[in-house]
This record gives sequence, C-alpha cells and structure tokens, in this order.
Amino acid sequence: MPDAEEKRPPGEISAAAPALHSPDAVEFYAEALRTLSTCGPDFLVAGTFAVGAYTGISRPTKDIDIFCKPGDYPRILHCFAARGYQTEIEDERWLAKVRRGELFFDVIFNSTAGVTPVTDQWFEEVREAEIFGTRVRVLPPTELIWSKAFVQNRNRYDGADIAHVMLKEHENIDWRRLLNHMEQYWEILLIHVLNFRFIYPTERHRVPAWLMHELLDRVRLQEELPVPQTKICRGRMLSRADFVIDVKEWGYFDPVGDTGIGDGR
Repeated sequence: MPDAEEKRPPGEISAAAPALHSPDAVEFYAEALRTLSTCGPDFLVAGTFAVGAYTGISRPTKDIDIFCKPGDYPRILHCFAARGYQTEIEDERWLAKVRRGELFFDVIFNSTAGVTPVTDQWFEEVREAEIFGTRVRVLPPTELIWSKAFVQNRNRYDGADIAHVMLKEHENIDWRRLLNHMEQYWEILLIHVLNFRFIYPTERHRVPAWLMHELLDRVRLQEELPVPQTKICRGRMLSRADFVIDVKEWGYFDPVGDTGIGDGR
C-alpha cells in the first residue's frame, strides 16, 4: 500500500478486490462488468470497489455500485433485461437494481437526498482499474468523496472512506471542483475536512490552506447573519430514519421527502 507521500499516476490505479461471499458472486460481478462494457452507456464503478482501488483497502461487500447519468439508467436496465436478468427501479429519483437470484448490483444516478446527480462532469477525469478481468472506469476521487459525503446515519457512516481517500489521493483530488459540487452544502465539506484533520494530525497540510480559509470564512460570515425564517431539518438529508421525529412531531420541514425504503446512501 502506498504511503501518504506517494502520488498515484493519474488514470492508472490498481484495484484491491473486495472479499465476496461465494464463487458465484465473483462470476456474477465479472459477467456484469463485461456486459456493462458492451451495453453502450458510460458508467463508473464506485462504492467499495472504488475505495479499494484508491486506498488498497479490501473488505467484504454484498454488491457493486454502478454510477451513470439519470438518462442512461433505463438503457442499462434494458440491456440486462434482454439478457435474462431481473431489473427493478427502487426509487426513480436515484436507484435501480439488476438481479440474478440473490445476487445484484445497484445502478445509481443520484443520492437519496437528490442533491448529487451524476452529470457529464463526473466523466471528464479518466481513472481506470482492472476489476475481475475487465478494465473499467472508476469514479474519480473527487466525485467519490462527493458521492459519500451525505452517508451519515446510525447504521452506516462513510466518513472513514472519505478520510482514507483524502489521505491517499489528496494530490489527485480537485479541491476546487469538490467545493463547487458542495457549494450549497459547504458545511458538510467542512465537517469531513475537520474530521480528516482530527484523524491525521500530521497530514493536516494535505488539505489546501485556501480551502480551510474559505470554509472558515463562511462560518464567520454566517454567524453575522440573522437565522433563517423557515424551519427545516437537513438531518433528513443524512438519515431519513434518524430524523423522523423532527418532521412528524417537532414542526420542521422535510427537504427530502420520505419513500419508506432505503436510507443514507
């Protein structure tokens, strides 16, 4: 595993294969990636596979996350349905699935909160890895952080993934692009930056000084403004389940909407 000083060559990364629970799972994911590569729409491998590719961390996973643009997910579903797979749309705002028996992979085109739609910009930076014998594009580290920033609930928290990616890929992260992605949600970015600084005191300088100054200046300016008039609970963007009482009993508006399924990806 490379140390914190080493910069991985852009475009060339090596995947640490996640631990899968059966040979059937390996075969399923290998076949899925081969099929995706021939379907036509652009896609990016994310989740545990991408974290492993950038950090060398290998851990068990139950599925594979495939990111695509919202307009392309129907094409992917049709491609797999024509080959005998079962397909489903769990939430038209962000998530579909492709199944074969108990095995499946997610087709993701937004976040549960609807604030991180996959766009052409996600495909501008080319990062590739060979996974189960197929060379595929992997979600760039900048967008990988963006995709995980809101996953904060009692059962799943992706802050450790973000800290590890910041540690290993700090020189390849486009920090200005990341701030642009999170412009409206800059406080979430500040939370993760402070988390990184706390976890790795000797690596604080890996986050650009200009970014820290910008985020802290926003805190100062915000404190000098009047409080908002509309009572909302943005905790629902992090975890629908953990902040139900806020919107059902405490009088806060819900910025997300409740589907009753899925939570905190």
